[in-house]
Amino acid sequence: MIREISLDGIFFPPLLGYLAGAALAWYVLRFLLGRIGFYRLVWHPPLFNTALYVVLLSIFVVATL
Repeated sequence: MIREISLDGIFFPPLLGYLAGAALAWYVLRFLLGRIGFYRLVWHPPLFNTALYVVLLSIFVVATL
């Protein structure tokens, strides 16, 4: 069972840790994709970024099961 994250006695749900980890990976991946020019091939970059974040978050959650 996944337990809460405790920071100085304050308990946070595990999803908060997954969200933070996925956000960090998303920023790095978004920067790298921008540097190589991948967004020239994407029709709607904000929609792609949202989908990329959701995919990364689901990978983080499934990897901890």
